[in-house]
Amino acid sequence: MLLILGGCYAFSTDRKAISRRIVFWGLALQWILAYLVLSDPTGQEVLKWMGKQIETLLACAEEGAAFVFGAEATKPSGPIGFVFAFRVLPPVIFMSALFAIGYYLKIMPFLVGKIAWVMKRMMGTSGAESLAVAANIFLGQTEAPLAIRPFLPKLTKSELLLVMASGMSSVSGGIMAAYFAFGIESQHILTAVMMTAPGAILICKMLVPETEEPETLGYIHHESFDQDTNLLDAASRGTREGLGLALNIAAMLISFISLIALANLILGRIGVAISDELGMTLNLSLQSILGTILSPVAWLMGIPWADATQAGGILGTRTVVNELIGFEALARSRDTLHPRTFAIMSFAMCGFANLGSIGIQLGGIGALVPEIRENLAKTGLKAMIAGTLANYLSACIVGIIL
Repeated sequence: MLLILGGCYAFSTDRKAISRRIVFWGLALQWILAYLVLSDPTGQEVLKWMGKQIETLLACAEEGAAFVFGAEATKPSGPIGFVFAFRVLPPVIFMSALFAIGYYLKIMPFLVGKIAWVMKRMMGTSGAESLAVAANIFLGQTEAPLAIRPFLPKLTKSELLLVMASGMSSVSGGIMAAYFAFGIESQHILTAVMMTAPGAILICKMLVPETEEPETLGYIHHESFDQDTNLLDAASRGTREGLGLALNIAAMLISFISLIALANLILGRIGVAISDELGMTLNLSLQSILGTILSPVAWLMGIPWADATQAGGILGTRTVVNELIGFEALARSRDTLHPRTFAIMSFAMCGFANLGSIGIQLGGIGALVPEIRENLAKTGLKAMIAGTLANYLSACIVGIIL
């Protein structure tokens, strides 16, 4: 944790402009949230209750999937076993429809607005960036900026970094459903997305402190979310968007898992050739290389050295490929990792921070405001690093408490 904060201070664009208020509240809010979930009995009960409600919602998704695919196909312990397409993708569609209904009924805008108000009051962030960070807790990295669309062309450099990084450090509601279906504890995912909100503010405001005058300093503007005629229209729109997301997830998994297999095949043959030449055993794979590089990072988060190489490989997969492949690898590794390691990794992995997300934000936000595309391109890599550090900071705090 000290290395992350020290690194942000060392590479800050203006060390003297770093706000102590933001540093204090950024850390305090993360510690409070982590303590409530991991150590406080009342907080644990609340999160467990929320987790059970999510399980109840996902059971509703299973009803729809069972009707379409058949009850036997959707049972995890049925005759055909766990089938990703039948178990993971239907909840994504259902949750997308549910979130669309929540926005139509003004429930989600109310929650987003309240969270934004708290962050603005405590951390002194501008209205636009506070609202974007709060929206990223529930929405995807290209949907959340819609909440501040009128102000996107006027964002300061510090605000733009935070808007992009907060999207990369969090995940959308639809993707959460996939993680739950993988078997990741719902209370860990819910806490992770809440912790990364103040964490992203802390990291970004240390790397690029605010030195300009934000357009929305002191107030929060709510962009209208009225895009549906009625409740059924909202549900239909959410379903269509969920279907697109589900198909995209399936296509990415097929493509990237196949590409990883090809890379491992090539690396394996290179390893065999080197082994034959040098008379030694060298098992090369993408996971082993990334694991070796990032194992010190995993260890510094509090992960035991025995798990560090495997954890480092999963962290590397998340960054180089994408978070979905990374979480799929984490779920497959559950039986070989210590439970504490698995919990820490759940927090470290919970974000869109990967190379592909830079392109996604360039395309998504750039389509909304083409005039800032150049600034988006310049900020993209720094935003990915900031988002990654926000996730790692949450994981470090969890590692200390556990």
